[in-house]
Amino acid sequence: MRGGTAVQDHVALAEIELCGELIIAASAAAERLSFDRIDEVLRVSRRREVGPRPDDHA
Repeated sequence: MRGGTAVQDHVALAEIELCGELIIAASAAAERLSFDRIDEVLRVSRRREVGPRPDDHA
């Protein structure tokens, strides 16, 4: 039997960290998070679509 065979999945660990940050932001918010706020928390950027989304709070 081998000892110390723990495998670390760095991508999974990063995803877990981002989910935690999103949960913290959502619990601290007075209202539902906007798409832009979610993107900010998750540190992503995307091209803006033509026109606002129906449930975006912009």
